[in-house]
Amino acid sequence: MTITLPAPPALAIASGGSFPVGRIFCVGRNYAEHAKEMGDATPEPPFFFIKPASTLLTEATLAYPPRTADLHHEVELVVAIGTGGADIPANQAASHIHGYAVGLDMTRRDLQGAAKDKRRPWDMGKSFDGAAPVAPMVLAPDAGAINDATISLTVNGEVRQQGRIADMIWPVAAIIAELSTYMALQPGDLIFTGTPAGVGPVVRGDQLSARIDGLPPLDIAIA
Repeated sequence: MTITLPAPPALAIASGGSFPVGRIFCVGRNYAEHAKEMGDATPEPPFFFIKPASTLLTEATLAYPPRTADLHHEVELVVAIGTGGADIPANQAASHIHGYAVGLDMTRRDLQGAAKDKRRPWDMGKSFDGAAPVAPMVLAPDAGAINDATISLTVNGEVRQQGRIADMIWPVAAIIAELSTYMALQPGDLIFTGTPAGVGPVVRGDQLSARIDGLPPLDIAIA
């Protein structure tokens, strides 16, 4: 019997072409105010979790996922790795970045919370079909001063999250350096770099608009 696999996930590049996606890494609690709202007021070294590449969503509609009644938004800067490597020094991290994009780390918060309470892995809270919406990517040389950019999210026109990339506890270079000590980074990796305060629930019919200065917007409807 012949098995036909789905096409590998890929992210559009705003100037043309596409970026094949291999792995999706996410950084937890990388903005101080978000860490506080999640119950941890003490900054800590970056920690990581992984979403399958199949969770990448590049369409304008996200189907409300099953097994949850508490779907949350988390707007994030997404970094695309173009050159791989292990034990990358922070002062060389920029040379490994292919581009930047706006993303949403969508979370089944009730499943995540239940798993935390039982001290179990919370993969199913973070991973489901469409859990990683990402807008078209801008190549790194065209992104400008991304570290000074404003990041925001509105739901039905109401501002829910707003901050600055400079507010990160661990900046992009430090994230790349730390992650590359756990495993060698590869071309095609995406890194979600954390979310500012203001995460909250969305319901069917909501319109989400995620923005980072200088990058294509991400507009998603919850179906």
